[in-house]
Amino acid sequence: MMVDKQTCFLVIDDDEVDVMTVKRAFEKNGIDRPLYTASNGVEALAMLRGNSALKLLPGQRRVILLDLNMPKMGGIEFLQKLRADPELRGTPVIVLTTSNEDKDKVEAYSFNVAGYIIKPVTFTKFVEAMATINKYWTLNEMP
Repeated sequence: MMVDKQTCFLVIDDDEVDVMTVKRAFEKNGIDRPLYTASNGVEALAMLRGNSALKLLPGQRRVILLDLNMPKMGGIEFLQKLRADPELRGTPVIVLTTSNEDKDKVEAYSFNVAGYIIKPVTFTKFVEAMATINKYWTLNEMP
């Protein structure tokens, strides 16, 4: 039996323009991976746990692109809850945010994020960042 090895991405960001920019950057790079979105941590946890009217994220091969500054449940609180959940704690998370605050970086890394990327200002740089993220997760061996 062939196991689906395709990694899907979950973008957790309340800024619709940033979500559209990620989608456009995926298209520009020809990245043909499933891309799901949640506008805050509460919505994302419901999707990940399967108790959401939204869409359940498939399987274990998923990567989260997480903004830090969101309503209802921000990125750091989301990381606390994700890492405390035995079913979800191993999910890779890349912080993709406008925050260049050292305290945010230190706190995010304390929750074992796979990376911390400041959102690029130009679309060209954003496209390059998404290409790099995709390349890394293409090469990475995940169960």
